[in-house]
Amino acid sequence: MADSLRDQLLKSGIVKQVQQERVQQQRPRPDNRPPSREGKPAQKKSGAGKPTNAQRSPASNQGGRDQSEIDLAKAYAIRAQTEASERKRVEQEAAEQARLRRERKLKVQQTLEGKALNKADADLPRNFQYGDKIRRIYVDAEQLRELNAGELGVVQQAGRYLLVSRAVAEEVKAIDPHPVALLIDTQTDGIPEDGVPDDLMW
Repeated sequence: MADSLRDQLLKSGIVKQVQQERVQQQRPRPDNRPPSREGKPAQKKSGAGKPTNAQRSPASNQGGRDQSEIDLAKAYAIRAQTEASERKRVEQEAAEQARLRRERKLKVQQTLEGKALNKADADLPRNFQYGDKIRRIYVDAEQLRELNAGELGVVQQAGRYLLVSRAVAEEVKAIDPHPVALLIDTQTDGIPEDGVPDDLMW
């Protein structure tokens, strides 16, 4: 009797080889990955596991936006702090200037106290330029001569023009030159220090 097909396959060794391969396939693989067609573990494709821009989570994108918002907030805070410091510096400088002006004004007032030579009965007007305008003070004949000779001066204080000696006018000028309205420089050949023409002398 002819051998059955199974017997013939067993004799040739093919059946045994197929059974061994089945047993190997049923065993669990260490990497838990299905075998590739060549019987080797499937390899990861290059770039696998790295999320693309489309795959990135919204949380990561939100983190980038949060960081840019924080940087912008810091920039605004620094700018605001700088502007506040600059305003404070300007205010301090203005306050210091105001304080110095008050001190100079007080010193000028103390210097002029009791030293005005104005006379109530003086009837000779003496014109002079002060603050871009023509001003006037009344003197007598002797005072007019001394004023034109540079021996007297005129100082503005509290809206009034005070006639004072040259020494007092020089003292006021050393404290603050602005209140000195008229003080003729005798070293300029009789030309007044304020540059007033001769036709304004009377």
